[in-house]
Amino acid sequence: MKKIINKEGSKFKKWLGRVLKTILVFGMAGIFALAGLFVYYAKDLPDPSKINKRIVFESTKIFDRTGEHLLYEIHGEEKRTVIAASEIPDTVKTATITLEDQLFWKHHGVDFRGILRSALKDVLKGGLAQGGSTITQQFVKNSILTSEKKFSRKIKEIILALEIEQKFSKEEILQMYLNEIPYGSNAYGIEAAAMTFFGKHARELTLAQSALLACLPNAPSYYSPFGSHKDKLLARWQYVLTKMAELGYITTDQAEEAKKEDILSQIKPFRSDIKAPHFVMYIKEQLTDSFGDKEIEQNGLKVYTTLDWDLQQLAEKAVREGVEKNGPKYRFSNASLVAINPTSGHILAMVGSKDYFDDEIDGKVNVALRPRQPGSSFKPYVYAEAFEKGFTPDTILYDVETNFSTEQGKEYIPHNYDGSTRGPVKMKEALPMSLNIPAVKTLYLAGLKDSIKLAKKMGITTLNNPDNYGLSLVLGGGEVLLLDHTAAFGVFANKGIKKEKKSILRIENAQGKLIKNFEDSKGEEVLSKNTALTICQILSDNKLRAPVFGEKNALVIPDRQVFGKTGTTNEWRDGWLVGGTPSLVAGVWAGNNDNTTMARGADGSYVAGPIWNQFMSEVLKNRQKEEFEKPEERGKTGKPILDGEISFKNKIDVCKYDDGKYCLANEHCPENKREEKTFYNGHSILYYINKDDPLGDAPQNPEDDPQFKNWEKGVRKWAENQREGKRIKEMPTRECREEDF
Repeated sequence: MKKIINKEGSKFKKWLGRVLKTILVFGMAGIFALAGLFVYYAKDLPDPSKINKRIVFESTKIFDRTGEHLLYEIHGEEKRTVIAASEIPDTVKTATITLEDQLFWKHHGVDFRGILRSALKDVLKGGLAQGGSTITQQFVKNSILTSEKKFSRKIKEIILALEIEQKFSKEEILQMYLNEIPYGSNAYGIEAAAMTFFGKHARELTLAQSALLACLPNAPSYYSPFGSHKDKLLARWQYVLTKMAELGYITTDQAEEAKKEDILSQIKPFRSDIKAPHFVMYIKEQLTDSFGDKEIEQNGLKVYTTLDWDLQQLAEKAVREGVEKNGPKYRFSNASLVAINPTSGHILAMVGSKDYFDDEIDGKVNVALRPRQPGSSFKPYVYAEAFEKGFTPDTILYDVETNFSTEQGKEYIPHNYDGSTRGPVKMKEALPMSLNIPAVKTLYLAGLKDSIKLAKKMGITTLNNPDNYGLSLVLGGGEVLLLDHTAAFGVFANKGIKKEKKSILRIENAQGKLIKNFEDSKGEEVLSKNTALTICQILSDNKLRAPVFGEKNALVIPDRQVFGKTGTTNEWRDGWLVGGTPSLVAGVWAGNNDNTTMARGADGSYVAGPIWNQFMSEVLKNRQKEEFEKPEERGKTGKPILDGEISFKNKIDVCKYDDGKYCLANEHCPENKREEKTFYNGHSILYYINKDDPLGDAPQNPEDDPQFKNWEKGVRKWAENQREGKRIKEMPTRECREEDF
C-alpha cells in the first residue's frame, strides 16, 4: 500500500514540476517580451524633464461657408498662468484626485489594476478605451503625447509616467498637471479656469467652486457651464462632494453645506467675439466627438461650415424682433429658427434662442436641438403616409364629434381649434385648415406605427418608442427637434428625396492642408415624388386654408409660392411654423424655455408665423421665383368615398305623406303623391373601405373594425342635426300603407 502511495506521489511531483517549469518559461518569456517592448518604445521618447516647459498652440477657427467671416476661435489666445503648488488650494487638489485618480498617492505613476480593468472592457467592447489612466498618465498624454487610441501610445504613456514619478515628487506632478490640463473655454490650468469661470484667483476658490472646476477636465465641452448639459455637470458636482466626504478629505457637513450653494449663479457671464453662437457650439460638439477637446483647442484647425452669414443675420433679426414685438402680448420670451437647403441638406442658419447671453431666458440653450411638442405641424407626415397607402386628397372624412376611445367608460374626444365641426370634408381641405378630428381619423387610417416610421425615415430622430403614443400623436403628442422637423419638411420640398443634414463643408490643418472634405449625401427617396408634391400643393394653396386662417395670414408671401404648416400645443406652450420653397425650408419655434404657458390664443400662426414670414420674405426678395412641380393626376379610384363623393341614393320612387314624410312607393301610393327623389345615405369611411387596403374590396363586416361604431355614431348624429335643419333628407325605409293617405 505504501509503495502505491509513494509511486502516485512521485508521479504528481513530476507533473507539478513540469507545470511549474512551463509557467516559469512562459512567465520569463512574457517578462522578456514586455521588457523588449519597453526598450523598443523607450529609445525614441523625449526627455521627461522637459515636459514642464510651455508649449504654444494655435486656435481652431470656425468660418462661414465663404471663409470670409470668422465665426469663432475655439481658444484664441491660450489662457494659461503657471502658479506654485502653494497657490493651489487643497480643495482643488483633493477634488481632482477624487474624480481622476483616487490612488494617486499610492501608485508609482501607473495603476496596473486599472489598466487591466480597462483592457478587459476593451476586449468585451472590441475597441481601445481611455480608461485606467492615472493623473501622471493624463499629464503625459496632454503634455507630450497625442490622445490617439493606439497600443503603442499607451506603452509610451506608461514608460514616461514611470520615469516622471522617479524624477518628480507627487506634489510637483500634481502641480504640473493642474497647470497644464484644459478646463474648456480656452482655459488651460487651474488659474486660468478660476479666472475664466469665477473671475478670481485659484487661491481664492471655495470648496464648492473647486469641486465644480474639478468636474470639467474629463470632458470640458460636454460639462461646460456655458453649454447645454448643465444638469449633467451639477450631478457630477454633487457626486464629487459626496465622494470627497467618503474619502475623508472633507466632512459630511462641509459637503452638504457646499451642495446648498447655487453654484451656477456664481459663474462669470461668458462674453466673447462669437457670431452665430448656437451654431458654433453645435459645430464644436461635432468637432469634439471627432477630434477630442485637446485637438480642437490646440492644433489650429480651420473649419469651413455651411452657414450663410447673410441668412444668419436675417434669421437673428427676425427672431429678435418677433419676440420683442409679440412676446409681451402673447407672454413668450424666446424663439428659435433653423433654415436648410433641402436640395443639399446644408444648414444655412441656426438661431437657438433670442439672445445667447441672456441668462434670464436660459439663452445658451439651443432650442433647435431640444425636444418640444410640434402640435399640428406634425400632421403632414400622417397625411403623407395615408396618401402613400392609397387614400387620395379627395378622400371624404366626417369632421364630426367623435369618441375615439374603444375602452369601456373612457373617452378621447378631440376638438378643432375653433370648437366647431364642418361635416364631410376632403383630406386636402382638412390638412391646410388644420382640423383635428379628421387628422385623428387619418392617423387611424394610415396607421400609428407606419406614420411614425415614415416620419423617422424623413429625418425625425425622436419618437423611438411607438408603443408610448396614441392617436393624439397627430396633434403633436410626441416630441421633435426643430432641426429635425425642418430637415424632414425639406423632404416634401425636395420631391421625396432626403438629404442628410450637413453643417461642415471641409476641415483644414493650420497650414491649409485638407484634412477632411464632407461630401453632400447622395440622397435617398423616402417618400414617393407624387406624395411629396401633393403635400406641397395642398399646403401652398391659400384658398384651402383661408376658411380658418383668413385670406391674409402668416403663410402668405406676396407673389411667391410657399408651403407651410403651423402648430400649437395644448395650453399654448409651443407655437410652430415650418415650410418654404423648393430650395429653402425654414422652421420656427416660439415659446418659453421653462415650458410655462403662453397667453390664451397664442397660436403658432401668431407667435412663430411673423418670425417665419419676416425671414422668408427678406430672403426671397433677393432670389428668383420658384414654384413647386405639380403632382400627377391620380385619376378616379371607382370608390366614391375616395373620389370626393358623398353617398346618396338617387332616383328613389317615393310617396309624400301629408305631414311631409316619405314612404317607398307601391300600389297604395296615389299618382299625385308619387315623386322621384334623391336621399342621403352616408356612412363613415370605415363602412366603404378596408383601412389596410383602401383600394381593395369593401369590408364585408365593417363593424369588425373597433372604431366603426364610434365613427358611425358621429356621422348619424351629424345627419340627424342636418335633417332637423332641413339641409338633407333621410331615405325612407318602409313601404307605403293604405292608411297613410
